[in-house]
Amino acid sequence: MRRAFTLLEVIVALAIFALAAVVLGSAYVNVLMAYESVQRGNQVDEDVRFARAQLLAEPDHDKAETGADFVSPGGRQVKWHATIETTTMADLFTVTFVCELAGDAAGGAAQTVTENFTLMRPTWAAPTENTKLKQDAQDRIAKLQGKEKQTP
Repeated sequence: MRRAFTLLEVIVALAIFALAAVVLGSAYVNVLMAYESVQRGNQVDEDVRFARAQLLAEPDHDKAETGADFVSPGGRQVKWHATIETTTMADLFTVTFVCELAGDAAGGAAQTVTENFTLMRPTWAAPTENTKLKQDAQDRIAKLQGKEKQTP
């Protein structure tokens, strides 16, 4: 006597197979979306890195504050500018760097990246203010070493 699968067994097997196919398909789509997201994030990082390099290479204080704009290799419009403030040390500045990235054709949203850092830039310093800051630093060092100026 030949034995075969019943209709119920075949339907259960097909349901299990369909469920496995849906789970594997959705996992595959999630992996593809994650790759795309990482790639888009890398492009944003590269654009911000290039804009920051432009700021760091700019020897003129006013041009550095004004900033610039460019079109990235991915076709995204990028604008940057900086707010530069002097510190109590000569040639040292606190910088607030703002990079604005427009949305791209692939559906990426517009983004604004803000970074704060400290830079040593002798070319950005005003000569009179810089001289005073250097003299103040020399006076502080002399005081710490016990070599204060003697006033008559």
